[in-house]
Amino acid sequence: MFPSLFGCRTPSELARVRGWDKNVPPQILGALPKRSWLKRLRRLGLEVLIPLWRHVQDKSPATRSRWQWTWVVDDSVFKKYGEQLGLVGHWWSGQQHRVLAGIDGLLLVVVIGDGRLVVPVDFAIRRPNPTGPGAPGRNKLCWARTMLDERLVACARRGLQLPPPLVVADSWFSDSKLMQHVGHTHQGTLLVEGKHSYPFTLADGRWVKGHDLIEGEWPWRDHPWEPRVRYTRLKATSPTYGAVTIVIVDEPGQDRFYLLCLSTSLTAPQLIRRWHHRHWIEYCFRTLKHLLATEACQVHSEDAYYGHLVLRLMACFVLFYTTRVICKGQMTMEEVVFSLKHYWRFVDSEALELQGLSWGTEQNVA
Repeated sequence: MFPSLFGCRTPSELARVRGWDKNVPPQILGALPKRSWLKRLRRLGLEVLIPLWRHVQDKSPATRSRWQWTWVVDDSVFKKYGEQLGLVGHWWSGQQHRVLAGIDGLLLVVVIGDGRLVVPVDFAIRRPNPTGPGAPGRNKLCWARTMLDERLVACARRGLQLPPPLVVADSWFSDSKLMQHVGHTHQGTLLVEGKHSYPFTLADGRWVKGHDLIEGEWPWRDHPWEPRVRYTRLKATSPTYGAVTIVIVDEPGQDRFYLLCLSTSLTAPQLIRRWHHRHWIEYCFRTLKHLLATEACQVHSEDAYYGHLVLRLMACFVLFYTTRVICKGQMTMEEVVFSLKHYWRFVDSEALELQGLSWGTEQNVA
C-alpha cells in the first residue's frame, strides 16, 4: 500500500517485484466503507490533540502560547483519470495555474505551535456532478464550515475548553458568510489573504482597493520577531464584510500582500505568525503527492480510494513527526521532503540509513 517505501512507483510494481497478488492491496483498502476510514482519521486527530491540550491547559500563559492551535484548511487536486470512480472532475489547480482533470480533496489540519506537530483532523472529497436531492452539492466553503464545526463539537464533547479558534485559509475561502459564521458561532477568527479587487473605506475616509493597499506607501513597522519583515495594520470598512482588520505585509524576496479578517483585537505580529503556519498544509499535500505516491492509486471503488487517502494522511503525520525528531531542527521541511523523495528508495537495511537524514547530523541520532 506504500510502494514508495519499497522503492516502487505504483502498487502493481510493488506486487510484481515482491511476488504478491496485485489484487490484495485494493481488496484491503476496500474492506471498509469510506465512513469507517474517515472515522479512523478523525479519531487519530482527537487521540493526538486531547492529551496535548490537557497537558498544557493548566500551564502558564507563556507555555500555552508556545502550544497554540492554528486551524488550517485548504484543497488540492490529485490527478486521476479513472472516470469510473465518479469522483473525477475538472478543477482549478492553484499549483499549476490551470484546470486539471482529477479528484479535489479538502483537508483540515491543526498546526501545534510553530509546527511542532501537524495533525490531520478531517478530509473530504468534492463530487463534481452529484445527483439526487441537494444537487449541485457542497462547495469548498460548505465543506470547510461543516468540517470545522464537527471537529470543534467533537472536542467539546470530550471536555476540552478550547480558546476561540483561529482559522487560516487562502483567498478562495474569503467568504463573508464563512467569516461571520466562525466569528458568531465559535467567537473565532478566519484569516485569509485579500484579493486585489476588494474595496475598502479606511478609517480616515479614503476609498481604496486591494491593489492600492499593496502598491501604496504606508507608515511601516518592523516585525518584532522576524527580521526584515515590515507591516502596517489598518482598520477599515468593507461593503461585503463590514468592519475589518487589514495587515499589509512586506517580506524580503516575496511580493507584497495583505491579510484580511473581521475586526479583531489580535496584533499584527500575531496575525502574521499565524498566517505563516498555513504553509504546513502545503507540505502535507506535497508529501502526499511526491513522496507517498498518492496519485499512483489504481483502485476501482470509492471506498478503496478513501482508504488509500486516509492511510497516506496518517503516514504523512507519522513521517512529519519522526523526521523532525530525527533531524532535531537541523533541516528545513523543504530539505526533509527533498531528501526523503530522492533517497528513500536507496534504504537497504537500517531504517535510518538515509543520505538525506544523516546529512549534517551525528551518527548517533538513532
